[in-house]
Amino acid sequence: MGAPGENLKVNADRLWDSLMEMAKIGPGIAGGNNRQTLTDEDAEGRALFQSWCEAAGMSMGVDTMGNMFATRPGEDPEALPVYMGSHLDTQPTGGKYDGVLGVLGGLEAVRTMNDLGIKTKHPIVVTNWTNEEGTRYAPAMLASGVFTGRHTQDWAYDRVDAEGKSFGDEIKRIGWVGDEEVGARKMHAMFELHIEQGPILEAQNKDIGVVTHGQGLRWIECTVTGKESHTGSTPMPMRKNAGRGLARITELVHEIAMKHQPNAVGAIGHVDVYPNSRNIIPGKVVFTIDFRSHLQEVIDAMLAEFAEKAPQLCEEIEVGLDWEIVGQFDPPAFDEACVGAVREAAERLGYSHMDIVSGAGHDACWINDVAPTAMIMCPCVDGLSHNEAEDISKEWASAGTDVMLHAVLETAEVVE
Repeated sequence: MGAPGENLKVNADRLWDSLMEMAKIGPGIAGGNNRQTLTDEDAEGRALFQSWCEAAGMSMGVDTMGNMFATRPGEDPEALPVYMGSHLDTQPTGGKYDGVLGVLGGLEAVRTMNDLGIKTKHPIVVTNWTNEEGTRYAPAMLASGVFTGRHTQDWAYDRVDAEGKSFGDEIKRIGWVGDEEVGARKMHAMFELHIEQGPILEAQNKDIGVVTHGQGLRWIECTVTGKESHTGSTPMPMRKNAGRGLARITELVHEIAMKHQPNAVGAIGHVDVYPNSRNIIPGKVVFTIDFRSHLQEVIDAMLAEFAEKAPQLCEEIEVGLDWEIVGQFDPPAFDEACVGAVREAAERLGYSHMDIVSGAGHDACWINDVAPTAMIMCPCVDGLSHNEAEDISKEWASAGTDVMLHAVLETAEVVE
């Protein structure tokens, strides 16, 4: 059995039309989408996806977390399926492609197989994972996390949104509680196509990112404690300014990340200052550090340097520091055979490509725990994502889908 021919490509216009049709559901206010998980708009997008899958001859299965699995049968009923997919939910001010490209790219790959009468030994499944974004219900990648055993379903069902509505109640309300047990499905492999969400591929003029690793992360919540006092009448030498502790640690975080280039990032994103008054020296500042790398030893080294130096910086200016890790996962290394199939597909098709690390978390990072997994990335304009101005070209979308199609056919074994 040979590899798929280099002239085998998806219908770029049909893929683009599907993306634009889905984008009509839950339109944003500035050209993007607001189709947050378990909203009426999410339900409408799911129904459209299901109708398209059934029209393509696939059967739809749904589990109790609302994960959708559209199956194209294989020639060997005993063979485990090869999965493609991502997510249809968006940020409140999200773009038209983040996640959606991976789902509808999978659908387009199946439509192309149907057009050409291609049969595979392994069944092929296109998946929509519930609540990847984690905006309405934290954490992100919630349903794939339950699927892989990182969370329990009871815990997930108890998550509440800003209005106090629980995940469990809302998934029932919109009618997308399936009858399958979460995680009962077994996979031969899974491929996720996604926009890069960063500027590297466009800057390097590459069509395809071959994702070798995801980033691991540590979120550190810090509380710096000083003494509230009047900004006008407290002498400078007598101040205990918690804001200075924040400033010093902000610079430290930047220095630590720069020291570990090109394999690390770090920043302070969330800050609460108390009492947050213009004429009171801050008595307390609470903030969160985000350290990331695709190398575990780098994450460990960054955390160790922070733990050694940050308390000293605060002690020197007579403020206190307490910190704890409030979020963490270790960097996933994607399956070498699946990654190789993606790289070979890009080469066979003549697309320029480079190895890349995913700077964001994706469902594939969790599925990697239970099945051989890989990711394909396409560029996005200016690296912009989680923004209504997010943009890609039809050519980028179809190139990424072509590569996924070839990698999946290689893995699912074409039957002559």
